[in-house]
Amino acid sequence: MEDKDYFVHESSYVDEPCAIGPGTKIWHFSHVMKNSRIGAGCNIGQNVVISPDVVIGRNVKIQNNVSVYTGCILEDDVFCGPSMVFTNVMNPRSHVTRKDEYKTTLVRRGASLGANCTVVCGTTIGRYAFVGAGSVVTRDVPDYALVYGNPARVRGWMCACGIGMEFGAEGRSKCEACGAKYTKSGEQVTPADR
Repeated sequence: MEDKDYFVHESSYVDEPCAIGPGTKIWHFSHVMKNSRIGAGCNIGQNVVISPDVVIGRNVKIQNNVSVYTGCILEDDVFCGPSMVFTNVMNPRSHVTRKDEYKTTLVRRGASLGANCTVVCGTTIGRYAFVGAGSVVTRDVPDYALVYGNPARVRGWMCACGIGMEFGAEGRSKCEACGAKYTKSGEQVTPADR
């Protein structure tokens, strides 16, 4: 076997062609399917399936028992918790082929998807958003939002460093942990230095 600048456990399969960035680790019993693109420095846990044509950015952490289906795009620094679920068809039937109906699911940079949550296809999870464990995401999630429940609803706001934020009447917040500043207008939160 030729030397590669990424690691694949001997129990896992990587189909050709696909692109895997340097420093990425693919652990036990996982399967990376053809035409997938995985960035540098990723950690793909045990029993993970990466379906054909999936795009995964840099420094993405995918915990055990996650299937990332065709139509998913995970930007840099995304965290997928253990056993969380993506879907890619709105109305699946075993006897009806709907591969031409796959919906795109976009998970923006820095978002965290909690253990056992479900992300219904066709949604976008905003930058640095946080989806609570066990939640069911049925609609787009704004940048920096904390969502949880079934269906998941906005319950608060999270700094890029992962600490909850409170906004005063003037729509401003400063993270107590890292000092980052944000402004909020309606359901839109942006870093104050933009």
